[in-house]
Amino acid sequence: MKKRKIWAGLSTAVLVAAPVASQAAGMPLHSHAVVEAKANQHLLQLAQAHQGHAAPATAGGEGESGEGEGAAKLAPPLHLYRGIEMIRGHLIVGNELVEAGRWADALPHFLHPEEEIYASLRDDLKAFNIAPFQAALKSLSQTVKAKNKDAYARARATLGERLAAAETAVRAKEEKGLSFTLETALEVLQQAADEYEEAIEKNRIANVVEYQDARGFVFEADRLVGTVMQDASAKDAEAAKALKASLDELKAVFPAVMPPKQPVKSASDFLSAIANFELQLGNFQ
Repeated sequence: MKKRKIWAGLSTAVLVAAPVASQAAGMPLHSHAVVEAKANQHLLQLAQAHQGHAAPATAGGEGESGEGEGAAKLAPPLHLYRGIEMIRGHLIVGNELVEAGRWADALPHFLHPEEEIYASLRDDLKAFNIAPFQAALKSLSQTVKAKNKDAYARARATLGERLAAAETAVRAKEEKGLSFTLETALEVLQQAADEYEEAIEKNRIANVVEYQDARGFVFEADRLVGTVMQDASAKDAEAAKALKASLDELKAVFPAVMPPKQPVKSASDFLSAIANFELQLGNFQ
């Protein structure tokens, strides 16, 4: 398994991929500890060990245990919010495919939320006194199987309401809403990186579903950051611009819902853009 170098500073853990490593060469080494981590270990877990949002990182991650379980060491609020946003990411790309009339291609993106994410959220939902929404997930996937567009629109709206209520319940207990939202976006981007890496084989997009998963997660992270961009700009305008630039760079990797034959960026360059996003998070604590 590939390994990446991670710089763990006082308030952020920054992945050093090739382009970033060259920039980091001039950084004072006495202020950072270099930590070797497995390729699928989350950067944010290291940062959160300093910030109090998560238990110390351990080996393992999404690539070994599926979309729902790899962030099990995250604190419940972040774990739950991450899961909700990943479900939204699946719905984004699934809806794109439905709108294009590609129902069969869309189906995996409506099945994955229930099959790979929801089970890991059950305890968190109970802890936050949030009503379960597995039935709404199942109803939506059944409308996709049936290729029933009217029923699909109704089921999607119902699920959207349930997800919005869950988001509101989580945010209500977070005093630092801006930094919490940005940390969640980073977690979703980290999952996108895992999916994107899985999509690429011998410099071609070999796994279409993984490419689409990555697209959905990146676009959802962008939407999520957009909900707090006004606050971010008020706190640090330059850092907020840098966040947006990183997200725009990541979105450009996915020119359409159906992938190009060759990837726009390598997996390491994709990770570098995420590292640039993460570099800014310390400005919003």
